[in-house]
Amino acid sequence: MTNEHQIHQLGSCHVVEDILGEGSFGIVAKCRNTETTKIEAVKVNKSEEGVLEVAMDEIAILKRLRRLNPDTCNIVQCNGFFFDKENICISFELLDLSLQDYLQEKNPRGLTTRELRPILHQLATALSHLHSSGIIHADLKPVNVMVVNRHEQPLKVKLIDFGVARLVSAVNQGDWMGTLHYSAPEMLLGVPFNESVDMWALGLLMVELATGCQLYPGKTEYDVLRFIFETQGQPCDDVLDRGCYTPEFFFSQEFDPGYEEDQKIFVSRRITAQEVLEHRFFAPSLHQNSTDFSARSPVPPLSAASWEERVDNNHQNPASWQSAASWEERKDIKHQSPAPSQSAVIKSLKTTDILEPGDSFLCVFVLFRPLSAPRTPSIRRIRSGRGTGLGAAPRCEST
Repeated sequence: MTNEHQIHQLGSCHVVEDILGEGSFGIVAKCRNTETTKIEAVKVNKSEEGVLEVAMDEIAILKRLRRLNPDTCNIVQCNGFFFDKENICISFELLDLSLQDYLQEKNPRGLTTRELRPILHQLATALSHLHSSGIIHADLKPVNVMVVNRHEQPLKVKLIDFGVARLVSAVNQGDWMGTLHYSAPEMLLGVPFNESVDMWALGLLMVELATGCQLYPGKTEYDVLRFIFETQGQPCDDVLDRGCYTPEFFFSQEFDPGYEEDQKIFVSRRITAQEVLEHRFFAPSLHQNSTDFSARSPVPPLSAASWEERVDNNHQNPASWQSAASWEERKDIKHQSPAPSQSAVIKSLKTTDILEPGDSFLCVFVLFRPLSAPRTPSIRRIRSGRGTGLGAAPRCEST
């Protein structure tokens, strides 16, 4: 690809005014279309073989999305594609900044309920339309959600980057795509998966916006899986047996009768995007009466992975609330003691008045919190000594 400082025009009618970003795929340039006089964002893909294939796949997905209204469906508008020498260029509407940049600019410690609610609703709307079209985005994360205009309230956002999006019918067992920190456990284990992996990522994204922290950071697949299992519970054996990568993370052991008392299983069905839209979190009365949690009870931004006690909620969760970040899993609660410095936080999270659906980012946790029930124990234990060697879920430090 031509050096970015030497690019002046792309194709026949796109004059480059600025370089907006750069990635493994190539660059994104701010261009003026001389035919329409509009300012556009042009994704210039490298001419390398692997990148070329990804660009063609993205164009195929974008063509399928043409029937959707980009404004009401909260999906970036694609203006078409063209060639600049050997490079494939895809033209999009120009948006303001990513949610990741917005969070850092607005408040790195987390957004308020007033900001979170419309973001969640709009992303659930986008995913609902994608999933009804048989498409998995597969790479939902803050950098792939764009704010239309940071100065307008309520905030309007759009989903972007369909470079690794797939048709549900085209996904094969063992496929892995997306970003490690937002990958669903079934994908990491090589268990057959579907569009529900986007709902897992949505839960992680919303918690990150609420707290300013990534929920499950890690340098390797092993680290991320271990953090998940420590807080969400270990999958039952019939799930693990279907994972083509399970032997890389688990080994079998003889059955321990005493282990059964310490096991719990979470609900097996993950919430859908449409069910999120129908959740009472979006009831009009809550919009008017909600109070920001941050204003009532200031809490330092913590990794939700460190709040183990919150999953013990048989008495707190209405049966109709489904878990977006849960699947057919089992919970080992032998080591659930929170850090002493966080005990007060965990205690406050359990109080009835804070768990009202109208209260700040806890609405997000309530929405995606798992239900639990007794279950048969597992004969598998996760291997140790892999990855970075971290022995417990990470905690996000206050900044």
